[in-house]
Amino acid sequence: DTPRTEETMEVRLDERVFTAADTEALGIRVGDYVAFDPRVEVTNGFVRSRHLDDKAGVACIYAAMQALAQAGRKPQRTTYVLVSNYEEVGHGASAGIPAEVEELIAVDMAAVGEGQTSDEFHSTLCVKDSGGPYHHGLSQKLRRLAEEAGIAYKVDIYPYYGSDGEACWRAGGDVAVALIGPGVDASHNYERTHTDALRATTQWILAYLLN
Repeated sequence: DTPRTEETMEVRLDERVFTAADTEALGIRVGDYVAFDPRVEVTNGFVRSRHLDDKAGVACIYAAMQALAQAGRKPQRTTYVLVSNYEEVGHGASAGIPAEVEELIAVDMAAVGEGQTSDEFHSTLCVKDSGGPYHHGLSQKLRRLAEEAGIAYKVDIYPYYGSDGEACWRAGGDVAVALIGPGVDASHNYERTHTDALRATTQWILAYLLN
């Protein structure tokens, strides 16, 4: 099979261009982003799309915020929501976390694959990734909250995975960090999850905020 490298792939423009000047005349320059059509499809509860990592997690956070607003309720403690644009390159939450924060819940996709316990129908608690173990006490608290609320969840370890929580720690953040998220198949490709996993993750966020 031909490998997918910069030498073997190309971007084909649906324009009449024959030279670099023709391309530049369209406003296209070196360093421009190439955006793929996410091709969103929802069938029988399955959600297929590119970029579910980590738009699925962001959707769960905002669904939880919306549920609180509609119910006229507030979190039990001061809560900040940070949506990072740079998690994929490793420094997303290295800045922007207020100094008074004591606990950080990272919400990211849970990779489904061979050797993993995660699946597309559950939320997952990641207890360890490439940066080492997450905060045991906070992870145990999340387990207890999930079990008390009847939330379907898995526990997993990802040896080749990193999160915003890890970025916060590497930048010197003195906070307890835990990581949860919906199970997502085909990470960094045409990904798939299920509304059951999204719902469970949203419920887990709410359980944490209200307790």
